[in-house]
Amino acid sequence: MAKKFLYFIAFCIVIFLIGRIAYEMFQDELAELAFVPSAEFTPTAPMEANAYQDPALWYSRPGIGINDPARWQPAFAQPTAASADNASPERATPPQAPDFAVFFVHPTSYLSRNNWNAPLGDEEAERIARIYVRGMASPFSAASEIWAPRYRQATMGAFLTDAPEAQQALDAAYADVSEAFGYFVESVDIETPIVLVGHSQGSLHLIRLLREEVTGTPIANRLVAAYAIGWPISVEHDLPALGVDACATAAQTGCLISWSSFAEPADPSSVIETYAASIGFDGVARGDSQILCTNPITGTFGGAADAGANLGTLVPDNTMSNGELIPASVPARCDERGLLLIGDPPELGSYVLPGNNYHVYDIPLFWANTQTDVVRRANAMAASGTADASAAN
Repeated sequence: MAKKFLYFIAFCIVIFLIGRIAYEMFQDELAELAFVPSAEFTPTAPMEANAYQDPALWYSRPGIGINDPARWQPAFAQPTAASADNASPERATPPQAPDFAVFFVHPTSYLSRNNWNAPLGDEEAERIARIYVRGMASPFSAASEIWAPRYRQATMGAFLTDAPEAQQALDAAYADVSEAFGYFVESVDIETPIVLVGHSQGSLHLIRLLREEVTGTPIANRLVAAYAIGWPISVEHDLPALGVDACATAAQTGCLISWSSFAEPADPSSVIETYAASIGFDGVARGDSQILCTNPITGTFGGAADAGANLGTLVPDNTMSNGELIPASVPARCDERGLLLIGDPPELGSYVLPGNNYHVYDIPLFWANTQTDVVRRANAMAASGTADASAAN
């Protein structure tokens, strides 16, 4: 009986190893099979004119009140000694800041392979999107206005294939984002500075907004900063075409911020391979060019910072809809490739991607420093009077 049991255990181990080897060899093909739609692309009808006047097309916007997910603020973790006193944990409060308006584009929340673009009203996609807005837009809650549109984003599978339908889906998603941005600009006072924020697919659309609808327009003079997080941007092949500089200092305005987080040991091979083969905005392959890496702890281009300078990492609970801030737990160092290395893998949840890729947690890792960063830049713009001067022209 014991021998049969050992044979059974050995069989299970062999099956596991075979499965693991198959995954390592064919993970791209398996991901494509799981997420890429098999149906032909069906063109998405454009939004009706002024569709974004409808408050229902926004996750966040002025007037939503206490149900606005972007206005949520986490509490700091309760110290062990204080917990015995049953004291209420200190809740993060947005620091004082001059008026500024935020336009936030959320990352991919539609995972289905039934459609190339998310239908408005898809219950699961919108549930996930609200979680993303709650965790990623909330560091910007010192803003006088936060606008976060619903849009018919490209499905996850669009990023796993070179099929032409993928780009068609992304173009359709961008059309919605562009329409929402137009309404945002019309609605915000002409003297109010603006902050652009996106993550992952949201950053991809945000970068396109910079190229096509911000650079060379009066809006550019009102730009506090653009936070295009979780999307690789080539310093050599992309930045010149965007018309904005990388943020070199912590108080610089009108500049671009980006980072992509990996714990160590990091294996970014799949990300780097895809990046290297992609074509930059100058029409040249990005190759081994440096990726833009802003250190989110210091707010500067490149460099390193110890965990002690991290003002608070947002650690989510099991539902991902709540969490608490833990200071001094995660360091940050931009390596020579432009990846942000965060030391030993922190325990944030089960959504870490292969290779110790902390993509989903890019902003929560540095939640409190991001909050401080945007206020510092808004104050710098207010002190310089840049936005007021541009409005007067």
